[in-house]
Parts: sequence; structure tokens; C-alpha cells
Amino acid sequence: MGEWADFFAAELGAAAALTGLVIVGISINVSRILADPGLPGRAAETLVAPMGVLLASTFALVPHQPEWSLGVELGLTGLAMWAIPTRIQIAAFRAGGGQIGPAYGWPRIALAFFSSVPFIACGALLFEHTAGALYWIVPGVVASLITTIINAWVLLVEILR
Repeated sequence: MGEWADFFAAELGAAAALTGLVIVGISINVSRILADPGLPGRAAETLVAPMGVLLASTFALVPHQPEWSLGVELGLTGLAMWAIPTRIQIAAFRAGGGQIGPAYGWPRIALAFFSSVPFIACGALLFEHTAGALYWIVPGVVASLITTIINAWVLLVEILR
């Protein structure tokens, strides 16, 4: 893990800063967010990806941790990063009478998928002691940061509608 410590430390700081900025943006607009039934879920969904990166980076920086243990932690983090937005999207679909169109629902599902699957793959490969498993986390981190920015932008635009 020694070669990866700088990467995870940098991502931990970036994810913490991004999470903090999103929380500030949400807190400034909390009354508007709560006034629209679809926005609280979108706000929560916006926090999932950076929190996943933050947790994964924290787990990876634990010294002398067995590889299988980190694999379990990263895999469970990835599963949560997929399950939470999926649950929010299913609830939004049901609340909207099943009227979420492809322009709305599918991009959100794709963002959650591409953010979470690399964490799950990395965790499974680490659990199996596969060489190079940590390289799978890089696209997950990049996708998670992009997902957060997209979701934050859409949330802010939706707040003003």
C-alpha cells in the first residue's frame, strides 16, 4: 500500500473538500430543497459518491491492514455507493407514478453504476489477492468526482426552477 498512500491521501482531501462544499450548498438552500419533493433525494444522492471516495481513501490509509480486509471494505463501500442512489431513484420513480423518462432516470443510474462498480471490482480483486487490483479504484474515483460535480450542478439548477 506504500506506493498508493499519496494517491489516497490526495483523494481523501479532495473528497472531503468536495463533500464540504456540497453540504454548504445544500445547507444554504435547504428550505428550497425541502419544498420540492424530488430534491431531498437528489441532494442525498449528490453526497454518496464523494463520501464513497472519502471512506475508501480512509480505509486504504489504515496501516498494516490485511489485503482481504481492505477488499471487503472497498467492496462494501462500492455496494453502498450503488445501492443508496438506486434506492433513491426507485423511490423517485414510484413517487412520480413511473414517469421518469430516459433523459432523467438513465443518466443518474449510469452515473451511480460507473462510480460504484470499480470500487466493487477493486474490493473483490483485493479479496482474491489479485495483482494490480488497486488500479481499478482510479476510474471509480474519477467517475465519482465527475458524478458529484454533475449531480451538484443539476441540483443547483433544479433548486432555482
